[in-house]
Amino acid sequence: MADQKTEKIIVAFLCNWCTFTAADLAGTSRLKYAPNIRIVKVMCSSRVDPVFILKPLLDGADGVLIGGCAPGDCHYSKGTFYARRKIALAKTLAGSMGLDPRRIRLSWIPASEGPRFARVVNEFTKQIEALGDNPAKREVYI
Repeated sequence: MADQKTEKIIVAFLCNWCTFTAADLAGTSRLKYAPNIRIVKVMCSSRVDPVFILKPLLDGADGVLIGGCAPGDCHYSKGTFYARRKIALAKTLAGSMGLDPRRIRLSWIPASEGPRFARVVNEFTKQIEALGDNPAKREVYI
């Protein structure tokens, strides 16, 4: 059984053009944000398939954050439109699998907003901590 004091793991799929750059800015600016985030760089948030969101949750990650360009600023024209649809589908599927859809978050974070990235990560981490352990979490033996 997982201990409530264990670190909550959040997998973050970040758009190369905006949110990943904001994360880099947050790091170079030495802004404090929760260290429990595991970043996966993607070219666009629209490239994040619902399976990519559900797999970490089913494998025991406590939350999944998807970060992309603000609507209208996407380098691939309609990327934010497609991302919204995919995330909505992933939340619906998560709910039907018995997982709380609040474990999935989509945020639009422009490249120049490192402080906003840090704030979103910290807010989402607090939300995930309030939800408790992911029911799909398994004990990992090393």
